[in-house]
Amino acid sequence: MVVVTCPAERAGARSPRWVTDTSAVSWRDRVRALRMDVTPWRSSRDFRLLLVAGTVFYLGGMISYVAVPFQLYDLTGSNVAVGAVGLVQLVPLVVGGLYGGALADHVDRRRLLVLTGVAQVVITALLAANAFRSSPDVWAIYVLAFLHAAASSLQRPSREALLPRTVAHDELVAANALGGLGMQIGILLGPTIGGLLLASVGAGWCYAVDVVGLVVATGLYAAMASYPHREETTPPSLRGIVEGVGYAVRRRDLLGTYLVDMAAMLLAIPVVLFPALAEEVFSRPELLGLLYTAETVGAMVATATSGWAGRVHHHGRAIVIGAATYGGFVALAGLAPSFGLCLAMLACAGAADMVSGIFRATVWNQTIPESMRGRLAGIEMLSYSLGPLGGQVRAGFAADLWSVRGAITSGGVACVMGVAATAVALRTFWSYDARTDPHARAERARRSSADR
Repeated sequence: MVVVTCPAERAGARSPRWVTDTSAVSWRDRVRALRMDVTPWRSSRDFRLLLVAGTVFYLGGMISYVAVPFQLYDLTGSNVAVGAVGLVQLVPLVVGGLYGGALADHVDRRRLLVLTGVAQVVITALLAANAFRSSPDVWAIYVLAFLHAAASSLQRPSREALLPRTVAHDELVAANALGGLGMQIGILLGPTIGGLLLASVGAGWCYAVDVVGLVVATGLYAAMASYPHREETTPPSLRGIVEGVGYAVRRRDLLGTYLVDMAAMLLAIPVVLFPALAEEVFSRPELLGLLYTAETVGAMVATATSGWAGRVHHHGRAIVIGAATYGGFVALAGLAPSFGLCLAMLACAGAADMVSGIFRATVWNQTIPESMRGRLAGIEMLSYSLGPLGGQVRAGFAADLWSVRGAITSGGVACVMGVAATAVALRTFWSYDARTDPHARAERARRSSADR
């Protein structure tokens, strides 16, 4: 009998080409594992509608976001007048976010999305009409900015609270990543489109384009199925809002997500210093736009390679590591000796922040009961609406007292320290495991029972 042996089995023999290269297969598998999970997009019609509508809302909102300050400066020539818009919008953001969350826990959320969408269509159309006048009224811009902030803050909690109802419980990580991608598309393209429109046809057409997008997005919301509340609800009230705040504070895992987010935005966010960084530090004012887009590009790369996130269960640790990494890269951006290296550090910071954000949203969506989801979404909205405002003030003061580089680097270091302190103080947040956490298990059981 003749025994045929594989050449690869002979000692010292080289494997022929037809022998499978297991290392190559393993490498390909690892690459595939990074690909973004689009299961929610394929499996849920209502998630697609919600995602596309939210992306269009955000895209149009960013177009108007650059148009309002441009128009105000063009009319008044005053930086104070431009900055006053933020103060005008502060109260409706706070009140609207909290009350909108309480409303979302009582009324039909889809109907609230449509009604607030219609309100934004009307308000933005009035902004366009004012801009097309030969002498636009400055006071009208402030009034309409106030009303628009109120309408959008009333709407946001319902959109956030509806997302978990449109996908399966185990698809929430992927759904959050897709939602983050939609937001980043708006952030990246909106200001670019707005800038081109301002340079060519003026602010009025920026608002007009936003109106078209708002109409389309509101129509998509109207096409969604209705999602009635599964439990008995109570009308919105101050007591209900306080109850939601108390729930968030008692839940140490939720409190950790808010504190980490606030530490990142309040201490490390460097956006307000970008003009000085481009002009005074690097003497490249023509490249200012790249500083504004660097974090967004990094975030989009992180989202596009987020397939691994679904296999992570220690979400608290992922949030802490992501936020601390964000602060570290911001600090390195402040120390960067060249403009290119600074851009690279900001892109890495944006990627780390996106990773932290995906897991923050996952903790919220996988553990908050249906009856509290709107109010907690309102609180969440306040954390990322007010944090950047405070961060801009901090960065501006630090730059004036020290230097631009010092303000950016110290903010990044302070973020790392704040995030670490949160992890040490809230041990249950650091040790959070989606497989064993009682709130996650209870919500999983409720979803399973409701889907039968």
